[in-house]
Amino acid sequence: MLDTARTALARTARRYAPHEHRPLHGYATALAAFGGLAAALAAAVRITGRPIPERPSLADVALISVATHKLSRLIAKGAVTSPLRAPVTRYAGPAGAAELNEEVRDEGSSLRHGVGELVTCPFCLGVWAATGLTGGLVLAPRLTRLAATALTATAVSDFLQFAYDAAKNQDD
Repeated sequence: MLDTARTALARTARRYAPHEHRPLHGYATALAAFGGLAAALAAAVRITGRPIPERPSLADVALISVATHKLSRLIAKGAVTSPLRAPVTRYAGPAGAAELNEEVRDEGSSLRHGVGELVTCPFCLGVWAATGLTGGLVLAPRLTRLAATALTATAVSDFLQFAYDAAKNQDD
């Protein structure tokens, strides 16, 4: 059955993008993993009996939003997190303050390529980070708020560093 699914996916990929390689198998695996994450969070909520808030507070939405931004950028672009991406990427150069440009490795499997695209895309990772942090608000709200506060403070600090540099350079 798995071979039949792979064959069908390969046929679909050839029809979908006949002139360009698109790693649909890798994308499908990432989608399945994300579905597994969401299902695991839902199961954990059900097993623990934690109540799901009817409406998240505006403060939590703001906190999780900024934390999601910082976490997804840190994973996708951070110089210090490059060892996590190295198995599926190749260094291409600096991208600014403590960030890197990396290229997804083309050699290897469609899965490796799909994972490479996922871990180098802060927009793609944002969905994963937001899902994890939102699930954390239900399962471990105090710990999640604490971690999100640290990420949010770091993001605000980043913006203040850029503002400081801009103000300092304006006098030159």
